[in-house]
Amino acid sequence: MTAKTYDIKDINLADKGRLRMDWAAKEMPVLRLIEERFAKERPLEGVRISACLHVTSETANLMKTLKTGGADVVLTASNPLSTQDDIAAVLVRDYDIPVFAIKGEDHETYYSHLRAALDHRPNITMDDGMDLVATLHKERPELLSEVMGGTEETTTGVIRLKAMAAQGDLKYPVIAVNDAMTKHLFDNRYGTGQSTMDGVIRATNVLIAGKTVVVAGYGWCSRGIAMRAHGLGANVIVTEVDPLKALEAAMDGFRVMPMIEAAKEGDILISATGDLHVFDRSHFEVMKDGAMMANSGHFNVEINIPALEEMAVNVRRVREFVDEYELADGRRLYILGEGRLINLAAAEGHPSAVMDMSFANQSLAAEYIKNHHQALENNVYSVPEKIDHNIARLKLEAMGIQIDNLTPEQEDYLRSWSHGT
Repeated sequence: MTAKTYDIKDINLADKGRLRMDWAAKEMPVLRLIEERFAKERPLEGVRISACLHVTSETANLMKTLKTGGADVVLTASNPLSTQDDIAAVLVRDYDIPVFAIKGEDHETYYSHLRAALDHRPNITMDDGMDLVATLHKERPELLSEVMGGTEETTTGVIRLKAMAAQGDLKYPVIAVNDAMTKHLFDNRYGTGQSTMDGVIRATNVLIAGKTVVVAGYGWCSRGIAMRAHGLGANVIVTEVDPLKALEAAMDGFRVMPMIEAAKEGDILISATGDLHVFDRSHFEVMKDGAMMANSGHFNVEINIPALEEMAVNVRRVREFVDEYELADGRRLYILGEGRLINLAAAEGHPSAVMDMSFANQSLAAEYIKNHHQALENNVYSVPEKIDHNIARLKLEAMGIQIDNLTPEQEDYLRSWSHGT
């Protein structure tokens, strides 16, 4: 290593991380093509990037791509339980990338790591949940003048950023990578769907077939969870506050009802809304004995754990990622993964194939910010459509899929208003 510092669990885990990073790269052909171009063009030369993302094998390949493109990169975790310690080790040892992340770190350590990433004096921030952006604005405003822009990976972060921009508090432009079609249509739906159920199964080893699974929300993440739970043989109930999404869930074949009713029926209850206390005291009071709750939203606030702790007469850990809360009436309720992102707390996060598109967006968005930041206002922007379509084309090519092109006659027809019946 150079003089740069880092804070990880154990550098000796790097050999295992090397194998896992290489395995993930096999499923990330779009990012590999971008890295090949970045190696030739070095579009991020001299740009300092502070990234606050889940420290996984897929993220490691993104960091490698950014550094290949010339960026000076620092990585910290966006969730205390999502770090893969062997990946942190290989980034430090083999790529000289400072990493500040240890799986299971406490609240104080988590924020000390965010501050360490900000000590890098970033020109571009990459965030997953907006904790880095919030800490930068609140604690290190003197650094804002050096920031060209940022990117945001997840729904929760985009919601927070838009609220910040609406109040006039956002001091630099941010590209909402989460809202790219090649992100939310695939990463959120297929990635979250598969990895959430993987996390539930790894944590509990229960059979999903025949269970009643309650899915809170019907956004892209929850759609994926409902789809995968149904595919595993579950009886799926969806709860919603948005009438259009509720109608869509009903027409997709799921039962739809208020949470207070669904809570009585659920064997497994999963939230992915980005909101507070989706599972609350009133729901705990009616849940059946043995009900299990998991969260796939970014923050661990969707389950009101303090309320459940107040209700419990005994709490014990019965499996590595399963906490049992015994209530006064004898019922036992279970929280998986401490109420944090179950797909990363108990499993390995999204499959590499969908993160390929998400992190291709991150790479190209960083390049876009470098080239266009002077023309951007302090607001939240969508990923440019040209970038989105380019990523989709590259992914199709990597999958060996060809599509049609419009003929000149068809293009002319679509541009014209004079053709009628």
